Amino acid sequence: MTKDNFNCPTCLKMENVSLLAQKAIFGINNKNIRKINLVWLELTGCSGNIISLLNGSKPGFKKLILNMTNFVYDNSLMAAEGEAAMEKLFNIIGSDYILAVEGAVSTKDNGLYNIIGRWKGEPVTAYRAITELGESASYVIAVGTCASDGGISAANPNPAQCVGIDRILQKKIIKLPGCPCHPDWFIGTLAHIMLFGEPQLDQRNRPLMFYSTLIHDICPRRPFFNNGIFASKLGEPACMFKIGCRGPVTRTDCPIRKWNQEVNWPIGDDTPCIGCAMLGFPDQMEPFISYDTI
Repeated sequence: MTKDNFNCPTCLKMENVSLLAQKAIFGINNKNIRKINLVWLELTGCSGNIISLLNGSKPGFKKLILNMTNFVYDNSLMAAEGEAAMEKLFNIIGSDYILAVEGAVSTKDNGLYNIIGRWKGEPVTAYRAITELGESASYVIAVGTCASDGGISAANPNPAQCVGIDRILQKKIIKLPGCPCHPDWFIGTLAHIMLFGEPQLDQRNRPLMFYSTLIHDICPRRPFFNNGIFASKLGEPACMFKIGCRGPVTRTDCPIRKWNQEVNWPIGDDTPCIGCAMLGFPDQMEPFISYDTI
């Protein structure tokens, strides 16, 4: 499989990420490429993206941290804590690393509303961490909607004045929006960087290999839409457009990739797409359903 196959919207298959990862691991084992240092920052959010990553299966998280990367830092998963963890985090500056960030950045009062730790006796804000680590990283990947565009953390009334990380860093950010980000979207992007460099991106800096196609265009319920057969309530096996489905405006490959190790996805479980990977989520995607279900 060539680089072009992975960038072709019509070539999207679940096994592509597995092949990308296998090729990266093969290259590492044969010393054609090297493991990359990976730093994962959890900022103002719910830690949902690191939890989602733990559910990855092709490859799983274990292969990611043992065979593909030097997993330097994540506050939820690393053994070190306190100043020892902060020292490990900030000592990576000056080396070659990729920074993955989940969660928005709280900017009110110079970031005081999100403290991620203490270092050298001083509190470390999310604002400081993303500024110092982001500017020196080889690549920065915004994992999830909050890091990409603010997301739920920046929803009205946004008391901590949260923003996406592109409002803080003066460099290109590869965005992987989704609430949460699918593990394949992150692992596939990471493997592509290791093998080929930056993947082909759209105008919002999302990889085309995952975000090029409207859910509506590949939804298994599209024939119902074409024939004017619409659900009037949850549970009806018809198109849910009239009760608020955001599939017609949302670009992800959820219908073919599915979730929880390929078990299901929202529309497959009779739930409308709520547009969680879209700019403006959640405020501009509401109401998530357009009738009174009580």
